[in-house]
Amino acid sequence: MRIIILFEDDPAAPADLRQKHMEDHLSFLEANGKTVHAAGPLVAEDGAPGGGLWMLDVDGFDQADALVKEDPFWPTGLRKSVRILRWNQVFAHGKRQI
Repeated sequence: MRIIILFEDDPAAPADLRQKHMEDHLSFLEANGKTVHAAGPLVAEDGAPGGGLWMLDVDGFDQADALVKEDPFWPTGLRKSVRILRWNQVFAHGKRQI
């Protein structure tokens, strides 16, 4: 099942919180590279942090939720909200997928 996870960062979190835990976060993503196909920050037009996005292939929503909670960013308070959504891809590389 293809899952997209949208993270919204807490604007009240300390400015250095992300950098403080970045190495552990990246190591976590690497260790889960068979499941986490893409990940990265989102940035608003004005350059303000906008949260993050993951693209996963998992067995279900429970597995996606477990990955979120295993991420070293999770217990830090960096995340304000998390949305876990199934993605039904219908177009890729210039071609219909359905």
